[in-house]
Formats: sequence, structure tokens, C-alpha cells
Amino acid sequence: MIKWKYCLKYALLGILTLSIVLTQSSLLLAQSTEKETHIQQAELLTQVGRKQLNQGQAAEALDSWQQATKIYHQIKDAEGVSGSLINQNFALQKLGLHSQACEKLVEALKLNNWNCNPTILELTEYEKSQLIAAIHQLKITPISLLGLQSMGQVLRLVGKLNESELILEKTLLFAKQTPSKEISDILLSLGNTKQSIYQRARDEYKWIEEPVFRETIVDSIPQKAQESLDIYQLLVDRTSSPQEIKLQAQLNRLNLLLDFDEWLTDKPKLVNTRTKVNQQIQPLVDIILQNSSVFYQLSPEQSIQAQLKFAKSLSKTQNQSLQSVAVQYTTSALEIAKNINNQLLKSKSLGALGKLNPYESQTYFEEALSLAQSINDADVAYEWQQQLGNLFQKQGKSKRAIQAYGAAIDSITQVRDNLLHSNLDAQFFFYEKVEPVYRNYMRLLIAEQYPNFERKVIKTNQQLQLAQLEDYLKCGKLDLIALDKIDNFAGASAIIHIIDLDDTIQVFAQFPDSSIHHHSADSKLVKNHVNALLSILQNKELISNGKNLIIPHSQALYKQLIEPLKKSLPSSGTLVFVLDKSFQSLPMGILYDGKDYLFQHYSSSETLGSKVRQPQALSQKDSNALIGGISTFAPSFYDPDAPKGLKPLPDVEAEIANVKKQTNSSIGLLNKEFNTKRFSEEMNKKDFTILHLTTHAQFSSISRKTGFLTWDELVNIRQFGILLKGKAQIRQDAIELLVLSACQTAKGNKISALGIAGVAAQAGARSIIATLWLVDSKSSVVLMNEFYKNLKNGIHKAEALRLAQVNLMAIPEYNNPYHWAPYLLVGSWL
Repeated sequence: MIKWKYCLKYALLGILTLSIVLTQSSLLLAQSTEKETHIQQAELLTQVGRKQLNQGQAAEALDSWQQATKIYHQIKDAEGVSGSLINQNFALQKLGLHSQACEKLVEALKLNNWNCNPTILELTEYEKSQLIAAIHQLKITPISLLGLQSMGQVLRLVGKLNESELILEKTLLFAKQTPSKEISDILLSLGNTKQSIYQRARDEYKWIEEPVFRETIVDSIPQKAQESLDIYQLLVDRTSSPQEIKLQAQLNRLNLLLDFDEWLTDKPKLVNTRTKVNQQIQPLVDIILQNSSVFYQLSPEQSIQAQLKFAKSLSKTQNQSLQSVAVQYTTSALEIAKNINNQLLKSKSLGALGKLNPYESQTYFEEALSLAQSINDADVAYEWQQQLGNLFQKQGKSKRAIQAYGAAIDSITQVRDNLLHSNLDAQFFFYEKVEPVYRNYMRLLIAEQYPNFERKVIKTNQQLQLAQLEDYLKCGKLDLIALDKIDNFAGASAIIHIIDLDDTIQVFAQFPDSSIHHHSADSKLVKNHVNALLSILQNKELISNGKNLIIPHSQALYKQLIEPLKKSLPSSGTLVFVLDKSFQSLPMGILYDGKDYLFQHYSSSETLGSKVRQPQALSQKDSNALIGGISTFAPSFYDPDAPKGLKPLPDVEAEIANVKKQTNSSIGLLNKEFNTKRFSEEMNKKDFTILHLTTHAQFSSISRKTGFLTWDELVNIRQFGILLKGKAQIRQDAIELLVLSACQTAKGNKISALGIAGVAAQAGARSIIATLWLVDSKSSVVLMNEFYKNLKNGIHKAEALRLAQVNLMAIPEYNNPYHWAPYLLVGSWL
């Protein structure tokens, strides 16, 4: 009986066990089936996304791939997540959102803490080593290779060219080690990045003012061009390169050869290089024409873009017979764009035909503009508005030109607001494409005496100057307030705009009662005196002659620029200057009326673009200062971007002691203590209102060379912004006053205020005081002591600086303008 009980017990256990096994198997089977279903859904969404992207539906493709990513996350498929994130990057690139595309790739490749913010500054050695280390930690798979290549492409588009080059070179190395991996597309991306590096150097050469820096750049440009040309030629020569890749390489190579040839035109030392470059152009054109069938083997969109690129290159050649060929290719591109009903590409094709057909250009440009506006593409609309403005101006149709230029400026503003620094292709090369539109518009407004032209010119100049600063910083929109929006100008007597329109100098003065004075000056006469005065002021040997050399020029400038305003100005007060590039290295206080210098009666401040942070007086009870200084030879003196031939600054310790004495509380960092790490730590520990640096600093038209020296390096404006990032998060206006008391303007640079304002913007500073040339250290100690004493007595910054300069001038040994003239206040005058 007991035996049967045991048998029954074990039988029941067996049935139970079998039931559990069957249940678990069913559950696992169900889970497996569910996972397969999810995978199928994700794969279907991926395929749908590809089809949508190929049809030009980038936003829809992005949505499909975002859904696929969610599913892959849900089933914990890491490779699927990475792949769908990379797909999202392709859609975002199509939408022009390159910074966001970069962020998706960072997530896909798990490159933690990688910064996708656009910049034109070169990688530091530390940043380079960090990037290399992160890349080498990746598991090399087809997906990670695709991600790396995409990262290299998108970094080029956001302006991080050094990082793009490094990543693509590493990707190429990995791909060569991977069996059966085709490397042509990686080579093409690398060639494009190297061409962008060449183009940046070429662009810098156009607008950099300092002769020393221009000489350095001119030596490097041929090498940069050749590196890109060699890669394109390698792609053409490789038998395994697909035909469409070969065509793209040939088109890019032709474009580069033509651009390089143009740049070499006025370079006598490179005449042999130009001959070799020129000899390659026509044979390459012939090869492309012989293989023209390849254009029609591409996808419709690629074919249109390739034909437009080829036509544009043909129009630049010296061979007149090729102009008609350019028209044929552009017309073909237009027909394809019509067939696929792509409004953007139709607009680009029509605009290209407008450039090639001068007798019908207005019709083409107007139709191209209408299409661009129908799809709200301000980037493309701007170009056709500018072309129409140029056309109407040549035809003498001033009012229509004014309307076209005004519309172009509105489009520029829209593009900068929406896409600034998320898409390098949407950024206009400022000095070549943007600046002429603003200046032509202002010339026409003045010449036509257009209704309310004074205010329109002032507003346009404000937009121009601010866009210039944002372009210089590559920083996005700056949070500043227009001067004419400040109640009663915050006590300023007048805002004086001095605008250089090449043939004339225009002066506008705004007064608190809303009245405006306007007069013009002879450009050649004014500029001759400005150039002569700057040459004297920036030359320590010439300055020994003092007034004998300076006064004739400063008096002539006073007569042209200030004297016509004299009847409208009070006998004393604060003048706020908005200076164009020709005047930014000139201290306006040095202008001479025949008896006194301007600064003897008026305190002054400069702004860029008639905008500042809200003026506010410095609270004496909160005057907490962080002071840094270097008084001996430091490793930073040999930084490649630092000024050459630096010497230790004497009397630094005395200046630091004086600032400490005149402020409520302060921390001083001297020599080795004033290293970048310690400076950053102290800066973010406490809410300092004053940052006073008595160390070598330089202002240049090159942002990476604009900055100040700590013990160990030159901190350029981008690095300064990073150092102060935590500080800015504590309070919007982290610094009330930034003082750089031993700085200098790079030789030949006339836009020093751009660098000074750039440093202030990166610091979030309300006001900055800097010097336009390196002053005698003993006189600097005297002036700074007097300046801080005035601040302590409740005198506002501009007046405190003026009184300190008057005091210094009264000391016989410092009577020379070399000692008291270089101090410049930029920003709030209160």
C-alpha cells in the first residue's frame, strides 16, 4: 500500500514537472516569437526609413528610424540601437541639423563626453590624445566603421575639420584591415575634409590682417591643396573605385584646381605651382565630358547636384566654348528636378541658369526665389535676393535694389537664427558673401535719402557688427540689448556710429531725445590719417616724438569725425562709440580739437553692433576680485599661438597688491599659481565680480590667437569660455568687470575691438578694459591704482577710467599719449 502511495507521489511530481517544463517552453517560445516580431517590425521600419530618405522625405525617415530605435532598446539589441542611431544621423544631415546628427553618432559609438559644438579652433594635443584613445576602444564592426565614417563627414560639416581628418584617417586604417571592405567612400570623405581644410586656410588668408600670420598661412595653403588633390587622383586611378565615386572625385578635384588656380594668380613666388595646376584643368574637363554617361547613372538628386557642380566649374574656366556646355548641363539638371518635382533643386538649377544667362538672369532669379520662398528655404532665397540686388544696382534701379538687399538681410538673419553653427553649409563666408550685402544696402539707403534712412542704416550696421562678432566667435546668438532700447541711454550723452562704406565715412549720432545727426567724411582723407596714427601708436620707437607726430593726424580726424557734432553735444559726458573695422584699433579719446584731447572732456565706451549687456553700476559692497599675474619667464611664453619675443612684466606684484587693496575681498594668483587648472578652480569656487589679469594678452583677427597667458599656456577665447562655463551657470552675468592690463593688438590688425568684445562675450562680462598696445608697466600700476580708487568712490567705470587717464597725463614722465591713450573700455560704461 505504501509502495503505491510512493508511486502515485512520484507520478504526480513527474506530471507537475512535465507541466512546468511545457509551460516554460511555451513561455520561451512565446517570448522568442515576440522578439522575432519586434525584430521584424524594427527591420521593416528601417527599410521604410531608407525608402523615405531616398524620396527626399527626411523628416518622415527620421520618425521611422526613431521608432526602430525604441524597439531595439526594448529588446535590448545593442547593435540594432547603434545602427538605427546611425540611420537617424543620415536623416538629420539631410535636414541640415548637423550638430544633432553628430550627437546621434556620439550615442551610437558611445564616445562619452565628446563635444559636437562647432568650432574653427584646432585640437590641443590633450584633446587629440583623448579622441584617439576613445576611437581605439571601439569594437571594429561594419556598423562601427559606418558610424566612424559618418562622424568624420558630419564633423566636417560643423567645422571641426581637425577632428574630421583624424577620425577619417583612423577609419581608413581600420577599413584596410577589414577583409572585403570597400574604402573608396572613406577616401572620398577624407579628400573632402582635406579640401575643406585648404578652403579654411584660403578664406583666413583673405580676411586676416596681420602680415606675419598671412605669411605663415600662404606657406601652408599649397600643401593643404595638394593633399586633397592627391586623394582625389588616387580614387580616379583605383580600378576598384565605383564609377559614381570616381565622378565625384573628378568633380571635386576640378573645383579645387580652379579655386587653387585663382588663389595663385597674384603669388609671384608660386608661379611654377600655378603653371602645373593650370595644365591639369582642361585635360580633366575633357575626361569628365568623355564619360558624361556616368551623370545619368546616379540617383536623380545626385545627378542634379553633380551636373550643377560641373556647370559651375565650367563657368569658371577661361575656355569660352565651355560656357554653352555649362548651360546644357544646368538645363539638364533643371529637367531632372522638374521630373522628380523637387522644388529646392529646381530653385538651385534656375538660379544657376540666371548666373549663366545675363540677358535673362532677372527672370531666372525671380523664379528661383519664388520656389525657395514657397518651401521657406531662407538659405537659398538669400542667394537669389542678393543676385537680384546686385542686378538692380547695376541697372540703376536703386529702389528695387534696396528692396532686394533688405529682403536678403532678412533671410540672412533668419538663417543665422535657425541654423547658426548647426550646419556649416548654411553659414555664409562672412567677409565674402554677407558683408557686401549689408554695405551695399547702407550705401543705397544713404544715396537715395530713403525714408527714415538714418534709423535703417543704424539698424543695418548694428546687424552687421553683431553678425561679425558671432561669426568671429562661432558661438551662436549673443544675448545682448540694443543701446536705443536702454532708457535714456543709461546716462550716455550720445551714441556715435562711424561706418566705413569704402568711398565715404558715414557718421551718425543718436541722442537721448531720439534725434539723429548725420554727416559724411572723405574716406581717403580719413583713412590716411587713421593709418598714419595707428602706425605711430603701435611703434614704440616712433612714439618718443610724442605730440609732434600724433597731433596733426588726431586733429584732422577730430575735424572730420567729431567737429560737425560739436553743436549737438554737451560740454562733457559719456560718448558710446560703435566703430567699424577701420577704426577699432584707434583710441577715440586721442582725437584732438586744437586745444584738448577728446578724453579730457568725455568718458567713452565702445560696443560692437550697438548692443551691450544691460548697463549696471558696479556694487562696491560686492567688489570681489580674482587677480592673476605673471612677472617672470613662463612656459606659456613659448606657446605657438602667443606673441613672439615676450619678456617678463615688471611691477606685476605692485599692481596685484593695489587691486587687492582697492577691492573688498580678493584672491591673487602669481606666476606658477596662475596656471590654467588653478585659475579655473578658483574662478568657479566663488562669485567674483571682477577678474583682473596682469599678464600678456593678444587681440588678433584670428580667434585662436586671441587670448591671455596663464603660467602654462595661451588661453584663447574658446578655452576661456569653457573655463567659465560653470561660472556662467551660477549667474547669467558672471563677471561685472574684466581687466586685461598688459595686452597688445597684433601688428597690422585694425579690428582689435572684435577680439576684445569676443573675450568679453565668452566671459559673460558686462564690461572689459584692455590696452591696444603693451604699455609701460610702471605707468600701468599708477593708472590701475587710480582707476580702482575711483571705482571704490562710486564713480562709474567709463568716468573712473577717464579720470585715471587724466591723472596719468598730469605726471610729466607719463604725459606722452603712449602711456595714457591705449586703455579701451568695451561694453557697459556704468
